[in-house]
Amino acid sequence: MSTALAGSRWIKADLRARKGQAALTVLAVAGIVAALITAATLLEDGTNPWRSLFAQTDGAHVWLYTKNSPRVALNGIDGVTRTAGPYRSAPVTVAQGGKKEPAALRAMPATPPTVAHPVVAEGKWLDVAQPDGVVVERTFATALRLRVGASFTVIALSGERHTLYVRGIADSAEQGFYPQWTPGLAYVLPAMLDRVEPMLGRSEWVTGLRLADPDATQVVSQRVVVMLEDELQRVYTWREVRAAMELDNRLLGTLLALFGVVGLVAAALALANAAGGRVLGQLRDLATLKSMGFTKGQIALLLLVEHGALGLLGVALGAVAGWGVMALVLGATSVAPIPVLAIIGGTALVVLAAVGLPAWRGGRTPPIPDVPSAPPRGHLSRLARLALLVRLPPALVLGTRDAFTRRVPAFLTAFGLAVPMMMTTIGLGVWATLDDFADHPEQVGQHASLYVRPGKLLEAADAKRIAEQDRDVAAVYPGTDVNALAPGEARSVRVRAIGSSTAPYPFSVVEGRMYGRQGEAVAGQGLLDLLGVKIGDRVRLTVGGTPLIVRIVGRTVEPDQDGVVLSVGLDSLAAKDAVPPEFYALALKPGADQAEVRGRLMAESAESLDVQAAVNPADRLSIIRVVIVALIAVLTLIGLANLLTASALGLRDHAFDLAVLKAMGLTPRQVMATLVMGTGLLVVLGVGVGAAVGMSVVTGLIDLQGHTSGVGAGIGRAPSALTLAIAVVTAVGTALAVALIPARRAARAQVPVTSR
Repeated sequence: MSTALAGSRWIKADLRARKGQAALTVLAVAGIVAALITAATLLEDGTNPWRSLFAQTDGAHVWLYTKNSPRVALNGIDGVTRTAGPYRSAPVTVAQGGKKEPAALRAMPATPPTVAHPVVAEGKWLDVAQPDGVVVERTFATALRLRVGASFTVIALSGERHTLYVRGIADSAEQGFYPQWTPGLAYVLPAMLDRVEPMLGRSEWVTGLRLADPDATQVVSQRVVVMLEDELQRVYTWREVRAAMELDNRLLGTLLALFGVVGLVAAALALANAAGGRVLGQLRDLATLKSMGFTKGQIALLLLVEHGALGLLGVALGAVAGWGVMALVLGATSVAPIPVLAIIGGTALVVLAAVGLPAWRGGRTPPIPDVPSAPPRGHLSRLARLALLVRLPPALVLGTRDAFTRRVPAFLTAFGLAVPMMMTTIGLGVWATLDDFADHPEQVGQHASLYVRPGKLLEAADAKRIAEQDRDVAAVYPGTDVNALAPGEARSVRVRAIGSSTAPYPFSVVEGRMYGRQGEAVAGQGLLDLLGVKIGDRVRLTVGGTPLIVRIVGRTVEPDQDGVVLSVGLDSLAAKDAVPPEFYALALKPGADQAEVRGRLMAESAESLDVQAAVNPADRLSIIRVVIVALIAVLTLIGLANLLTASALGLRDHAFDLAVLKAMGLTPRQVMATLVMGTGLLVVLGVGVGAAVGMSVVTGLIDLQGHTSGVGAGIGRAPSALTLAIAVVTAVGTALAVALIPARRAARAQVPVTSR
């Protein structure tokens, strides 16, 4: 009992003596664990919003869009257990708050179906007592700022306007979130849809299939394609919907996982370095404990408890913080238990392993009260010899000698600083890539700033004329988006027909070339991977029953639809799909204000044009900037923890040399320079190596993520030379400023010569 009591008092006294370093260690480990838990939660399918929505709505695994109501018994297909619909759906334009958004009105019964029934989050479901009531999908309602009880206007294809009243807001698992997935979705009673769009030829029919085995989606979809033949317009499966809902989550999760794993290595090095430094600084105390009767095992356990407790406390705080981030910021009500427990257990083992070796070495301290505290002797390093040859001031020569006196701690310090600096450089590269998206949207296929749709009060030719007459419009490209069935995949892909073969839309082609004749196309990486084709291959798609055979001549950076997009000239489509154009893409002159041009076009057309601004991918991924700042802060804590260890070890090694240095004629400022120089060299080495390694891998890592996500390689950007220089100077300057504080205190202290 007395041994345990003495050990606990010794631990408390030691922790009180180094509060700052202990706090940095705890915070660094907590930040890394929080990042890992957040990453695992974002990457875990169990927290994907699609899964929870699919379970709540008893969702369908396959959604079919046909010209007419299917005449075959789809529920008789082998593998299909239940069906939803068919439901009639009609395209409309929603006019709300000065904006016009494309939407699909779907006829649904007043009694919610058993399969693929939307879950009402606010308000109530449809009721025959309110025939003009509508239930709006949640993300669409959020984009339009609609609330229960609000009214809005829908414009049918005939141009007729109708007023609907929001009766409820619902969640659905049948399509991705708006506006990444368009058109917006709203549910009305069949009688109301007949009033809005009485012509059946202007609508389509939607049918959902729930399968016994979700993995049989491909087989069932292919059977449906054969059965419905020309009636089938497009097909979506649960896999595409899930991917659409989780795209941003997975990107964030990948970034956090990368930072977290590498940060865990850096944190382990910081813990090992801190524990090893404290053991060297406590040799006299450990020898005294040995002489008091402590065994090797007891001293090793004492050190393991002291340093391991800091890491385990950080693990606990990080677990709580990670759960809080997911629950409060990202909206996840639960986290996957198995990955979280694995992260907590794995991090705890890493922490204990990192401090275990220094603790074992501390337990081997001999029981001699007066342990020599001088640093190990040896030859001058090559760097110190070079400092002598170039006749540097004595203070700098002595500091250069001291930097590498202890080789292992010096390596751990430099490496522990290099890893955070490497990840900081990678983070700055991600930031530079987002800036490049924002500053040069044409590099991600957004040469056009505005998209104009004629509406139903104007002809397509009138819309084109109004756009071309605006003084700030540089070019007008007619375009149409259609859905095509992919061969052998039984799923729909997006075909973007824009410009013409002789005057193509200026896509950013990163491989191959731009299409220059009919029958040529460029594709996103996601489409190439889906179809298993490469540049130069021919592909055959089906657009509304009409074959579309094209040769892929180039690859574009494609941020939409996970890169599953084929881009062709408008003249490559059949006339029935290309005329009239669905929209006009407007490229503006340099310096033109997007909002001003939109306002003029709306005024010129008497509000008849639907003018939409292009959505830059950088706007959707702005949360990544916040994540980068937070992770750089955690990495900074790890670097400071390593730096404090190096400073403390340097002061410990030369605590009794200060009087000798002063006796040699060195002023307090020169003594301080000697102490800072020893730490500063390790800082410069670690920061320089980390920045160099980060610059060499940053574009490759970003391009790898772009390739796997379907966007495609060729998007990675390294931080500019100025940004990197500022980061390096800031890191080195901050580190030297931190090292200066204890060095200044030690240089001003009065150390009598007799103390030796």
